[in-house]
Amino acid sequence: MTLRIYLSGEIHTDWREQIVDGAKGLDVSFDSPVTDHGASDDCGVAILGAEPDKFWHDHKGAKVNAIRTRKGIADADIVVVRFGEKYKQWNAAFDAGYAAALGKSVIVLNPPEHQHALKEVHAAALAVAQDPKQVVDILRYVLTGAMPG
Repeated sequence: MTLRIYLSGEIHTDWREQIVDGAKGLDVSFDSPVTDHGASDDCGVAILGAEPDKFWHDHKGAKVNAIRTRKGIADADIVVVRFGEKYKQWNAAFDAGYAAALGKSVIVLNPPEHQHALKEVHAAALAVAQDPKQVVDILRYVLTGAMPG
């Protein structure tokens, strides 16, 4: 069984690389949003033209980015959504809800201090992990039945 994994959420740490590296040898493929923060913020105006109002600047970028995000989530078997420590990732919460609405298996990854703030997101997830290794252990178990060792 091959699993397609969409890695959504926080872009300021190396959690994606930790999961990809840890999953080497498993029958998985990974996809994610554009993780270059500047490109993600400015893609709309760079492609479609400048906007004098920051709202419309961000609006254009969000819509262009949503093309990739919707496709990635729609095609995924599992959506991993990371909520980091430094920023409030409203987009990550939206992605988790969108994935849940599509019936996708959702794994939430966040530090323990976000437990209360994310209780509704956690309720929709099939697993809540605190570090990337736990996500890899879930993938390994789902694919092979192997317990962490």
